[in-house]
Amino acid sequence: MHALPGIVVTGASGRMGQMLIRMVAASEKARLVACIEREGHPWLGRDVGACMGGADLGVTVTDDPLEAFARAQGVIDFTAPAATVEFAALAAQARAVHVIGTTGLEPGDLARIEAAARHAVIVRAGNMSLGVNLLVRLTRKVAQALDADWDIEVVEAHHRMKVDAPSGTALMLGQAAADGRGVALDQAMVSGRDGITGARARGSIGFSAIRGGDIVGEHDVIFAADGERIVLRHIATDRAIFARGALRAVLWGQGQKPGQYDMMDVLGL
Repeated sequence: MHALPGIVVTGASGRMGQMLIRMVAASEKARLVACIEREGHPWLGRDVGACMGGADLGVTVTDDPLEAFARAQGVIDFTAPAATVEFAALAAQARAVHVIGTTGLEPGDLARIEAAARHAVIVRAGNMSLGVNLLVRLTRKVAQALDADWDIEVVEAHHRMKVDAPSGTALMLGQAAADGRGVALDQAMVSGRDGITGARARGSIGFSAIRGGDIVGEHDVIFAADGERIVLRHIATDRAIFARGALRAVLWGQGQKPGQYDMMDVLGL
């Protein structure tokens, strides 16, 4: 019997997938048992280490998540919403801890993830880094302390290949600001201004998205009043911070009761 929890990484060929594979393979606290790719992918049936241009890792890429999850204690998943909801059901069936870093999830997706969490541990976060989760906590505190005379704007920047906006992290920050204010984010949110928008509505929470180059992730929360501004900022320069957080989350989830958790739980914040 293996003492170390076996981990499956989905979306093996993606940037995050490859980073997660390297991190799990190098870890002394977990072992890599399977890597998942979509049907028809050129990596299928090959050793994942060789696919990534390195030495063999003894793990073959597969498109059969059900079989892979049955051999695992944890699944780390940074893929796409449609894949993630399917993985959530399969991971719950296998009673494996499912760590979800996928963003762009719609209410229907979240409902299916919530249903899966009745049977297994799910850790879901728009951002897995310690720094960002501290920023979320600070944002809520500052919003709580300031009234609606202070305009709140969340500004985020990411690489040109990111497909969703605002980012999952920006939405986490906006939610923290709304929670601090005691308002519903969907009522206060203003995103993607264009044209003659008129004056800013009092109490609104604005979002602005920048896409370009290879920016890993930058997030500012701006509190602006007449004559002064407070700017809370987090800059990520290396995707490894998200992989480290995800590995920490999947290890933390071992032995927890079924339910949906976030990085605040994992980090004890």
